[in-house]
Amino acid sequence: MKDIETHWEESASISGATPPADAWRQTHLGRLLGHALRRFDERVLHLMAHDAEVPLALSNLAARNKISAAHIHITRHLSLRGDRITTLAQRAGMSKQAMATLVDQCEAWGLVRREPDPSDGRASRVVFSETGLAWLAAFERAVRQAEAEFEADVDPQVALVVRIGLESYASGY
Repeated sequence: MKDIETHWEESASISGATPPADAWRQTHLGRLLGHALRRFDERVLHLMAHDAEVPLALSNLAARNKISAAHIHITRHLSLRGDRITTLAQRAGMSKQAMATLVDQCEAWGLVRREPDPSDGRASRVVFSETGLAWLAAFERAVRQAEAEFEADVDPQVALVVRIGLESYASGY
């Protein structure tokens, strides 16, 4: 038996095939969720890059892959009233430093601006700019279309079960 396993490992290392005993690493739920999220985010960014209502400069950045899924964290997590960077970082599951870098980029692109926090004069909060609000509207359209495409790909009932399951699972976080 050991000779068969050794032979399989040698041929797998040459061919790149996954040994049967190791296949679970390619198909476990976390990996599938990660692949699904990347695919969904890529589709959303593609749709936004081709949205006629997105400001041309942002559309070009998205089309050239300069705007990534990481930048979508701000779009996903920034409230309409604005938030401190620490709050954004917590919501996105990122470090404050990484979020500050994303905010700096988004501010340079005109998506957001910083303004004084009315509840604490020493702090600032990040708010959407007018361009950012147009970007947010495009994000909503792209998400709705990507969700409709997902539903068409897997069947409406399956999509509903996936949504309910993910909502239930995520609510325990």
